[in-house]
Amino acid sequence: MSARSASKCATQAIPLVGACLLVLMAGCAVLPEPTGDEVREQALGYTTIPPNWSAQASAAQVDEGWLASFNDPTLTQLVHEALEHSPDLLMAAARVEQANAQVDLAEAKLKSALGLLGRAGSKPIADLVPLLSGVMLRLSWEIDLWGRLRYARNAARAASDASNADYRFAQQSLAASVARAWFVANETRMQLALAGDMTAAGSRLVDLSQDRLRIGAGTQSDVMVAQANLATYQDAQQQIELAHRQALRALELLLGRYPGATLAVNGTLTPFPAPVPAGIPADVLSRRPDIIAAERRVAAAFDLVGEAKAAMLPTLSISAGYGRISNEVVEVREDIEQTTSSVAATALVPIYSGGALTGQLRLRTAEQKEAVADYARRALMALDEVEDALTAERVLAERERILREAAQANRAVTRLEESAYRIGRSDLRAVSQRQLAAWASEIALLSVQRERLSRRVDLHLALGGSFGTPPDVASAEAAATPTTQ
Repeated sequence: MSARSASKCATQAIPLVGACLLVLMAGCAVLPEPTGDEVREQALGYTTIPPNWSAQASAAQVDEGWLASFNDPTLTQLVHEALEHSPDLLMAAARVEQANAQVDLAEAKLKSALGLLGRAGSKPIADLVPLLSGVMLRLSWEIDLWGRLRYARNAARAASDASNADYRFAQQSLAASVARAWFVANETRMQLALAGDMTAAGSRLVDLSQDRLRIGAGTQSDVMVAQANLATYQDAQQQIELAHRQALRALELLLGRYPGATLAVNGTLTPFPAPVPAGIPADVLSRRPDIIAAERRVAAAFDLVGEAKAAMLPTLSISAGYGRISNEVVEVREDIEQTTSSVAATALVPIYSGGALTGQLRLRTAEQKEAVADYARRALMALDEVEDALTAERVLAERERILREAAQANRAVTRLEESAYRIGRSDLRAVSQRQLAAWASEIALLSVQRERLSRRVDLHLALGGSFGTPPDVASAEAAATPTTQ
């Protein structure tokens, strides 16, 4: 057969083989992945999800853009800075890129591979084959008869979807972490101011006790008690100073800055925002990115089970090649053609693999069960986080009211005791006790006010509400950073 006739036969054979394979593949479609409702039914079939939250809340649609509700431009700016420079978020973005690359790799296996093979060399005349030189164009393609490669591609796509959902949740979590750290930094700054006031008040009591001792109205014991109390206040001030610097460094790390505790804070807590709608429990499972990611991992596990089952069936690959060879031996022999072509099909039927294929199927099946259980765990935790945050809203609001009244009463009693001690109608012990009580009530009030703000952030995160549209790089770079102190 001449080179031209061989090439013609190969050209005619390839479409014929392809047509036959398309007919075979038409009856071997992969099974569809489980829907979100099917995953929830399988994972939470035992759990009855109520139509409304147990805690009192509006069932209106969840608000988006919760960051703006705090009406704090500096906080908004810091969140945007963290989104651009946080190492944790950059790692999450890299994982998204890796997942997308895995999709490309899986899709590439469904396509034919085309390569150019070249050879040149020499050996002793007794070995004629290595003397041959030339170039050949080779085509190879594994036919996905039973959907193994398509299952693998679908699993990669589902894993990529999960990675993208994880990235969105990482953005939301980072925004929430920055907000909470910002509130703590401002709280410790306000506590530091209170500690300074307490130290100043203690110093005044030392002076007053010494004045009373000089005029004979006081005792040396009162002076020593006042000095001991002052030292206690000074020590507390140093502890709060350390806590404040630690809070600043924690916030700077979230921003991707050097942790030098130089970030300036407002020194005030933002007023508590208005109540927010919480929607209904079922909506959380379809809104929160981390639950969506868990759902897509169930889909990926389903596809991997399908891949493992298809791997137990025969495989079929085809290859074709066309090229030209050249050598002195060919040139001196007219019966050796200088062009060559080939078409081949290879079938592999698994018979015995030592249990590897069945073991792989058991592994993938167990992974699918784990993915379903993980979805159930995350879904229940998400619902619990919302219920807990809604309950905390009510309890903390009542606690703030009580502590505000207590702080006002303690301030008034402290002023009365100080006046009474000044004119000799009270002892120093009573004054010190009232000062400590007043300081403790102020600290407790600050803590509850900060916790209310932090729990509001937790509620937004638990509901799956978006904090807002992240700025693009240009606007983030143009934004002015907070001043340092």
